Parts: sequence; structure tokens; C-alpha cells
Amino acid sequence: MTPDTTSTIELMQKKLSQLLPVELDIVDESHLHAGHAGAQQGGGHFRLHIVSPAFTGLSIMKRHRLVYDALNGLIPHTIHALTIDAQPPIS
Repeated sequence: MTPDTTSTIELMQKKLSQLLPVELDIVDESHLHAGHAGAQQGGGHFRLHIVSPAFTGLSIMKRHRLVYDALNGLIPHTIHALTIDAQPPIS
């Protein structure tokens, strides 16, 4: 993991903390996209798994919207691509 990737993941964690996640896992997958146009421009590719009570009762689209809103300002330059698994806690 490069220092830039570490700082991006830390920034993502900080921004996503507003959703009060009970689980949060962010994986940098940028190395899988070497040579891709977004990678050439410096934007990273990330996989996100987040479990939050904020997602309870929401459709997948609304859960994703909450994630995108929380990461406002990072997409599309710092984060070029994001795979999201956003789930409510299992009760």
C-alpha cells in the first residue's frame, strides 16, 4: 500500500464515519486496473464493505447514494472507481 493509498483510505474512513458504521472495510484494488485511463490520471479503484444502521429500510440505490454523499469531493478524481457493498446490520 502506498502512502497516497493509505491517506486516501484514511480520508474515506473519516468521511464514512458520519454513517456510524459497525463494520467498515476498504480495499485498494488500483493494482488490478494498471493502465486503465482512471489509474493513469491518479484516481484509485476501491472496494468498500460497510454495515451501518443508517441503511436500515433503504433500497440499495439509496444506500449507495448515502455512501456517495459521504464521499463527496473524492469522486471522480481521488476515487476513480468504487465497488460498494452497503448493508444494514442483521438484527
